[in-house]
Amino acid sequence: MITASRYHDISCGHRVCGHETKCRHLHGHNYRITFECAGDLDHVGRVIDFSVIKEKLCMWLENEWDHHFLLWEEDPMASALTEIDPTVVLLPFNPTAENMATYLAETLAPKQLEGTGVRVVRCTVEETRKCQAEWKLFPVG
Repeated sequence: MITASRYHDISCGHRVCGHETKCRHLHGHNYRITFECAGDLDHVGRVIDFSVIKEKLCMWLENEWDHHFLLWEEDPMASALTEIDPTVVLLPFNPTAENMATYLAETLAPKQLEGTGVRVVRCTVEETRKCQAEWKLFPVG
C-alpha cells in the first residue's frame, strides 16, 4: 500500500469535561493534524494530489476549527459560553485528541473526500510536541 500525507496547523481552545486535572479548565493548543490517505495510484502516479488534501480537509479545519473554541455539546458550560460567544463550536463529543482524530477520520473525511477514490487510513491530532492521539483504519507501518 502507498499513502500520501499532509498536515495542517491550527490554534483553538477547548476543555475536557470530566477531566481529573488541569485539562478540565478552559485552555488551548497549537494543534498539528495529519491526514494520511490511501488509494490506487492515478495516471500521474499519485494517490491524490496534495492540494486536494489541503482543499478538502485542511481548509475545513482552517474554516471550522482554527481560532475557535471547541466544546462538547453536553458540557455544563456550553450554554453560558455560547451565549457569550456564538462562535463557540459545539461538538457531539468531548474534545479530547482521541475523539477529535476519530471524528475527523470517521465522519468528516469520508464526506470531504467523496468522489476522490481515496480514504483516510490514519489521522493524527498532536496537542503538543509531546502528546498526540492517532486514529488508524488498520495497523499501518
